[in-house]
Amino acid sequence: MLLQTAGWTVAHTPEILLRAVAVVLGEAVLTARRRSMLSNLHHAFPERDLAELRALARASAQRLIETALFSLATPYLTKDRVRQMVQVTPETVALITQQQTAPTPVLLATPHFAYWETLAFLGLVTPPPFPEIGTIFRPIDNPVVNDWVKACREQHGLRLLSRKDGFQEALRILRRNGTIMLLFDQNAGMQGALATLFGRVCSTTELAGLLVQKFAARTVAIHPVRTAFWRVELHVEDVPTDGTVAGVTIALNRWLENKLSTDANLCASWLWAHARWKNQDMPAKRLRLESKRNLLAEDLAARGLATPPRKSRLWLRLPNWLGDVVMLIPLLRAIRAGRPDAELILVGKAAFAPFLESAGLADRFVPLPARGRGYFPAFLRLRHTFADFALLFTNSVRGDLEAWLAGVPQRFGLVRPGRRRPLLTHRFLVPAEFDETRHHQLELWTNYLTHFGLKAPADFTPLATPVTNASLVVGLIAGSENNPEKRWPVAHWCELIDRLPANAKVVLFGTATDRAITDEIAARCGRQVDNLAGRTNLREYCDALQRCTVLVTNDTGGMHLANALGVPLIALFGPTNPVRTRPVFAAPVTILQPPGSPATGGGTLVDLTPTQVETALTSYLTRTV
Repeated sequence: MLLQTAGWTVAHTPEILLRAVAVVLGEAVLTARRRSMLSNLHHAFPERDLAELRALARASAQRLIETALFSLATPYLTKDRVRQMVQVTPETVALITQQQTAPTPVLLATPHFAYWETLAFLGLVTPPPFPEIGTIFRPIDNPVVNDWVKACREQHGLRLLSRKDGFQEALRILRRNGTIMLLFDQNAGMQGALATLFGRVCSTTELAGLLVQKFAARTVAIHPVRTAFWRVELHVEDVPTDGTVAGVTIALNRWLENKLSTDANLCASWLWAHARWKNQDMPAKRLRLESKRNLLAEDLAARGLATPPRKSRLWLRLPNWLGDVVMLIPLLRAIRAGRPDAELILVGKAAFAPFLESAGLADRFVPLPARGRGYFPAFLRLRHTFADFALLFTNSVRGDLEAWLAGVPQRFGLVRPGRRRPLLTHRFLVPAEFDETRHHQLELWTNYLTHFGLKAPADFTPLATPVTNASLVVGLIAGSENNPEKRWPVAHWCELIDRLPANAKVVLFGTATDRAITDEIAARCGRQVDNLAGRTNLREYCDALQRCTVLVTNDTGGMHLANALGVPLIALFGPTNPVRTRPVFAAPVTILQPPGSPATGGGTLVDLTPTQVETALTSYLTRTV
């Protein structure tokens, strides 16, 4: 009764008022679905400015309301009025005429363009008799409403076939050289086939392809073109395909992509508010591509590509310490392998950017803003990046707030017992029995990512190989950015340097804050050393580390950096825990601890003698350089 009353009222309301209603309700739709509509548009047209995308979103929302109003009114519109509203092209008439006189199996594929309901009037606006055309539709859960909608749509000859029980009748129609119409551009979920639309991975129904292949049917796209308010022209267009399931599925996506890219009117009419690409967002499978069927290889081959374009956007908040960032790299590679379609937006300290970008790990790097009043507002301005999901490695509410302010809809994080992170949308709870002192940090991160679908293995291959030198170069990292107790005593460093072979070049590394320590070592030892502490940026630091034959280092970020670059090293662990934070890359590493220290750390570095370090160095210094 409500639908009937609303439909009669809309049908008898002056169009000028209906236009106003469409504008007002369109703004309401835009407000409710702004983020998803702009995100869809920005992924499809990243080269266009936001003002243009907002205009497209507004037009799409208003045309959605126009379509809804028209659908309500259709049972109460006279035939003459419909014929004034709905026109057909000569090609459409020719198709109907052919099906009347010399029918063949035809698959009519239609997308979600505004006024898709006007296709039910095809029999009214083309010459009779109307050929046998059935359309597959998704029934409405309310049986009363479903029956009413079905009766309205079938009144001019079109037959509605339910997805639940009408598939066999669709086969019979095609077998009788009839025509089947279906919407092909909806999100098919886990039951669909992975393909791409605008280069972005989506799930697409293969039903059109299955029907075409089984009956050698002609593939025709049919769609309404809005010419004015409640004025439409019905178009048909043959879609060339190879007749296979994959070929038809991919060709229809390419046809739609081409229409949306080249026709501004059709682009404004498409239903940008629907969740076309929202099929790979299940939390437990977020870090891998998975569906019932996978057509990506065929799709990419048709595009001339080897890997998917990186159109999904992953916001990844890096840890705050260099060592943690370096240890994360094997898992960044695994994430890249599991989601090759994802653009990695790495968010972290600006100093990390050159290293991560040169290593090919960052598609986009977002440096953290300066601390102060403008810190958090800066993340509000990042909403236009339209990231799809976030992986957070900061273990803090601050990192969660950053992603929330940036408008990332899915935020994944690791939560330890007794901690609360209310801004996360999905959490990996660290088991209470998981003793972090007896497991490497990377193992905990691996468990976290596996919980959200990562299956690709971590890649521990070093990022580079050391530079071959004609002479011995011994590098030393004597400082430690965040803990003085992690530093081997200055006297020990001086004694070790004085024991090194005379032909060895000695290089001191460190940050500007380490300069006081390296200056004291350089002044006290009995030979010349090259003191680079505080004199290199991160890129220069990496280049110098790669020239080392071997590096002796405290437990600090430079230790992990050298290990990632494949530099052989001797790591000195005192109070810290090598079980948890030892270097992870497949390069030569010797861990030294003070005598009697537990495996999990807790010793005092003063008890680790220069003789012990010199002994460990011997095997490295005698190797062929």
